[in-house]
Amino acid sequence: MFKKLNIGKLSLASRSLKYKLWISFYLMSVLPLLVCVYFVSNFILPNFGFKIDIVFTVLVSVFIAIGGFFLVKEVFDRIVSVSNAAKVIAAGDINHKLEIPERGDEIGEIGVSLNQLTQTIRGCMDELSTYGEKTTEINLEIQKRVIVLSSLLQVSSLITQGAKLDDILKITTEKCRFLADSESAYLLLRETGVEQEVFVVKAADGRSCEHLFQVSLYAGDAFLEKIEKTNKTVILDKQKVLSEDAASAFQSKFKLANTLATPIYLKGRVVGILGVGNNAENFLYKKEDIELMDIFAKQVAIALENDFLTRRVEKLEIKDALTGLYNEAFIRNRLQEEIKRAIKYQRPCALVLFDIDNLKKYQDAFGLLQSEGVLKRLTFLISDSVTEVDRVGRTGDDEFAVILPEKNKRQAQEIAEIIRKKIEFSFSEEPDPAKKITVSGGVSENPVDGINAQELFVKAKELLHEAKSRGRNSVVAIKEAPICR
Repeated sequence: MFKKLNIGKLSLASRSLKYKLWISFYLMSVLPLLVCVYFVSNFILPNFGFKIDIVFTVLVSVFIAIGGFFLVKEVFDRIVSVSNAAKVIAAGDINHKLEIPERGDEIGEIGVSLNQLTQTIRGCMDELSTYGEKTTEINLEIQKRVIVLSSLLQVSSLITQGAKLDDILKITTEKCRFLADSESAYLLLRETGVEQEVFVVKAADGRSCEHLFQVSLYAGDAFLEKIEKTNKTVILDKQKVLSEDAASAFQSKFKLANTLATPIYLKGRVVGILGVGNNAENFLYKKEDIELMDIFAKQVAIALENDFLTRRVEKLEIKDALTGLYNEAFIRNRLQEEIKRAIKYQRPCALVLFDIDNLKKYQDAFGLLQSEGVLKRLTFLISDSVTEVDRVGRTGDDEFAVILPEKNKRQAQEIAEIIRKKIEFSFSEEPDPAKKITVSGGVSENPVDGINAQELFVKAKELLHEAKSRGRNSVVAIKEAPICR
């Protein structure tokens, strides 16, 4: 039995590139040798006759040479194809695919490897693109967090610098609006001194937020009760929905579909509500938003506590920090006490108000330090001119008050004149006319000009303004008869 002839083994297509090149070499090198041998043996040596075997030999040789040529050409065409494809891919066209017949030689393996490589590169590029989009999102979130943290530092700085409470509340509300893609931010505080508990909006920020300043929450409001009962941040979004009553109460007043409302505590009591909101659909608040809102709420609580303590300290203080004289609150209270005593024992009590003439111009010309020196100098001159039972206070930037118990208006007027002349003389030696300080005064007495401290202050200021209008550097006790220098 003859074995079946395997044609595939005779084909060069599945052979290696090295094998094909060797075959090409043999075909293209042996052929010239055979032709030369043949011509020498048949034409040069024996004779020059023409034979049929010569033609056959030449035809066979030409066929073999042509076969070797096409074999070499096929090899190099495939190499050039791979080279061109590699250039296209190297130029940036990673979607290009090399079309190579499935053969088991080295060129076929290179083509397959090159296609696999480009496919891997495409996959990596897709992953890089995905990572790039994620990185952009992360960078945006980082920028938002940086802005929020910067805002927290700004609010903390305002608190430590002792800024006004209204400024702190306004800036805090503005900064909160950068949280959670918010359209509006609001701050409600509990009103004091009213029979019914009420929360009113003290600050708001955002587009079309004017209506928020009209919002008030009273005891019994479902939204307010929810905050006070839970003592936690109240969330209204697509997942965490308030009760129907609370949601309706909030949305009808605030005109916001979503909100993040955090209570502000002071001494264990809810004194305010800090919140943000928007009207986005299918919106969801993140855990980070809740934590940051809680920090902002704590900042507001610190600001409120500082303001409360500051006002309490101001009430307890009785002395002016710069001059050491009694402050206005103490002078008014002391004057009221002296009036009560004077009424009880039917004795007089007078009040003198002094105002420094043109102190603002002096300060603009010579600076704050020198103007403070003037105030201290006047403090000594006035205090040195009264008795131990009298009380001297600083009741304004450039205003001094003197309480004179047991003194009627005429006696108070004489003392005021002595003080005015002493001040005028003390500064008269100044070479610069702009540095010559004078004062104007007004005198009031109980019960002629009033029966309480407020009325005596009003009358004394009225007479003080009269002295100013008459050219300054004078004391007026009665409008019709001012006393000039």
